Amino acid sequence: MATMNVSLPDALKDFVESQVADGGYGTSSEFVRELIRREQERLRLRALVLDGMTSGEGSVLDAAYFESLRGHARRLADGAA
Repeated sequence: MATMNVSLPDALKDFVESQVADGGYGTSSEFVRELIRREQERLRLRALVLDGMTSGEGSVLDAAYFESLRGHARRLADGAA
């Protein structure tokens, strides 16, 4: 694992230390790693949303659409795709 030193203003350092103490993190490194993972996931989800928005016209979200979705979910729960 690589090491990276980060300089923080006192207010941010205090915040990180409080998150470690109160948030169940063992070290400030664990807290920062979690923040980075969350940002990676946020960027991944944003890319998926953008892909969806540019993929063409979507479906009409009416009662029939949601009933079809429920049926699909039931089939998946029953083990059949």
